[in-house]
Amino acid sequence: MPELARDAGTYLYRQVIELINESVETGALRPGDRLPSLRKMSQRTGVSVPTVRQAYIELERQRRIESRPQSGFYLRHRAGNDIVRPTTFRKNRPVMLDDRSLMQRVYDGINHPDLVPLGIANPTMARPAAKSLHRAMKRVMARAEDRSLGYASTLGEPSLRRQIAFHYFDTVGARVDPDAICITNGGQEALLLALRAVARPGDIIAVETPTYHGVLELIDSLGMLAVEVETCPEEGVVVDEVDRTLSEHDVAACVFSTTLGNPLGVSMPDGDRVRLLDVLARHGVVLIEDDVYGDLRYDGVRPTPAQFAGGGAKVLTCGSFSKTVAPGYRIGWVVAGPDIDRVAALKRAFSCSSGLLQQLTLAEFLATGDYARHLKGLRPVLQCNAERMGALVAEHFPARTRTSKPMGGSILWIEMPESVDAVQLFDDAIAAGISIAPGRIFSPCNRYGHFLRLSNGHPWNERIEDAIRWLGREATERAR
Repeated sequence: MPELARDAGTYLYRQVIELINESVETGALRPGDRLPSLRKMSQRTGVSVPTVRQAYIELERQRRIESRPQSGFYLRHRAGNDIVRPTTFRKNRPVMLDDRSLMQRVYDGINHPDLVPLGIANPTMARPAAKSLHRAMKRVMARAEDRSLGYASTLGEPSLRRQIAFHYFDTVGARVDPDAICITNGGQEALLLALRAVARPGDIIAVETPTYHGVLELIDSLGMLAVEVETCPEEGVVVDEVDRTLSEHDVAACVFSTTLGNPLGVSMPDGDRVRLLDVLARHGVVLIEDDVYGDLRYDGVRPTPAQFAGGGAKVLTCGSFSKTVAPGYRIGWVVAGPDIDRVAALKRAFSCSSGLLQQLTLAEFLATGDYARHLKGLRPVLQCNAERMGALVAEHFPARTRTSKPMGGSILWIEMPESVDAVQLFDDAIAAGISIAPGRIFSPCNRYGHFLRLSNGHPWNERIEDAIRWLGREATERAR
């Protein structure tokens, strides 16, 4: 085994884990094989014994290896879950949201402070940025105390808009005009403004399936109709199905996540993203891109939002710091291009402006490099949590359970046997002190009755592990 690179940008213990995973993939290590001892692995890789021990402990928590007293560590026989199947259907029709009462029950559960929080997608809580944010806010208050407590302009604080524009340039090479960006109250208002800017009540909006439930509530509250488009769990929305849907229905706009979606956690391949833009341009349909998770791909490679990928389609890109830094700050944005005046007018009518102190703090947070450092530390924690959760689901959920293979973010999409009613499981889980998100809220048509979404965006602990085991036992009982 080669010595590990200390300047590779990845924690050394994670490099040890990757080295072992590569040995499994190549067949050099097989289930039942004994791993090198701590000291031998240390000598082979050039890292310390405590670093190797940390890697082995993490692999043990993921149920990848097991420790045998007086013998060492061994690769476990582990049956992984198949990936969830694509949702395919030929007769997709525009509909209103079917069940708003279930959505309310889910929100009541995910916001209850005493429940194990597996129902809310809150990635940044896995490694909070509180201390560095507080330092940034103190610097802002020291420089501009009086101003920071006032109103921001409707479009938002210019320094933050410049930092967002530079972030796109720095990560994907996109040149964004800061004056084409409108700061919003979180990603939800960003989507709201984008929808209102390009569509009217009664219009049809195409969505991925499954899709973020907040999008469905927005579409419904605006008096619009949602039509679902087949989505691949490994490559995102199916471009040929987008083409077919736009040919069959008078669609005003599409709301897709091509960079990193919710709840599948998948990034669309670059080639498909360009094909999608060509299809939309041919049909004259606007794309509203939900890009709130784009900075959270585990490999650190920032996917290029569709607006900057080339093509003739009109695109409005919606982003937010809620999933990456601080949900309580409620700061998002819309890159609206030529529609910026319409978006600004709507912003002025709905909420006038967003919190100035939060905007100034985030501008400082980005300008000092704290944001980039925070993301670098957050991504491996989220990936580690996803691996732990996937291992527990594989071990404790019923046979025939399938899971997503997320490329980033903090959520796992789980397909259980059809006999398992996820809404009943949700109700029983709430009673047991656990919040989850049943699959039905991710579709306007009552699909996904035996699916659920679990979040791993909190510090990992025994309470979370016990909750997953409880869910697995209950699902297994109902699958019989």
